[in-house]
Amino acid sequence: MPGLTQLFDSAQQWLFEVLVQPALFTLGLANVLEDGYAATGWLLVGLLQLTVMLAVIAPLERWRPVEPLRDLAAVRVDIIYTLIHRLGLFRLALFFATEPLWNALFGTLRTHGWQTIQLDAIWPGVTDLPLVSLLLYLLVFDLVDYWIHRGQHRFEWWWRLHSLHHSQRQMTMWSDSRNHLLDDLLRDAILVVVAQCIGVAPGQFVAIVALTQLSENLHHANLRLWFGRVGERLWVSPRFHRMHHAIGLGDASSALAMQPRAGVLRGHNFGVLLPWWDMCFGTANFDHRYEPTGVRDQIQPGPDGRVRDYGRGFWAQQWRGLQRLAGRA
Repeated sequence: MPGLTQLFDSAQQWLFEVLVQPALFTLGLANVLEDGYAATGWLLVGLLQLTVMLAVIAPLERWRPVEPLRDLAAVRVDIIYTLIHRLGLFRLALFFATEPLWNALFGTLRTHGWQTIQLDAIWPGVTDLPLVSLLLYLLVFDLVDYWIHRGQHRFEWWWRLHSLHHSQRQMTMWSDSRNHLLDDLLRDAILVVVAQCIGVAPGQFVAIVALTQLSENLHHANLRLWFGRVGERLWVSPRFHRMHHAIGLGDASSALAMQPRAGVLRGHNFGVLLPWWDMCFGTANFDHRYEPTGVRDQIQPGPDGRVRDYGRGFWAQQWRGLQRLAGRA
């Protein structure tokens, strides 16, 4: 861990001095050099993620694809989403739009005596070890992500945004970042609050986000792969997550629809990294099948006799998401 951290810090320093710092001076933004250095870390993480995706996951998709890709234009739009997120453009926008608000909020709370919970201090000598604390925080964030995902399918207004993610009929490793920007903003806001409440260090938070995103790229891959009877219950596989995206099984096109067993939301496999939460709360589906992906209302006409159009390009998809949120699409 110390060796990897030192290597990453050296690469971040080099990238900052060669690329980011000169750009900030040129733009007259020398007053945000410290923030620019932090942004360089996110940029470096994104570049490393893209490298792994192209070097490892892409060959796996070519090796054992679930289905041939017939709509390459749809995949190219997903690539745009991925580049926006992994190259730091989305986080840069968040920084200028929300960072002052978060700083003011948490600063005010601390001045009024608000104390955070330091999870890595629960068991001195054990939980404060870097690897142990990272795994502990990862477990907490994954549980939070599970319930966020349940909320995205449970609440009709939230599903109207989240359904964009499920509307991809040609799911690939690029599909993870295919989200409405408001949906991403809501999820990030919840995770930021949780991070502040449990005292996760900035470096650990970056590592958790990076690991989660890269694993999700694999989960969304057009890849006929499962991890075996035991492995499927230890980590989310492409097969496990594809079932979540299956038409009529994973989508919530009938808002708030319930299964016959009262209280169980339509849909399966909401886990982001670990299938444990689905197993605990009765939403796991371990059927060894590879179903077509999408949302039911894309292929079944609604009351007006038309199927729903989720848009083809990036801006069209964002605009239609707002229209669905307003009940006009």
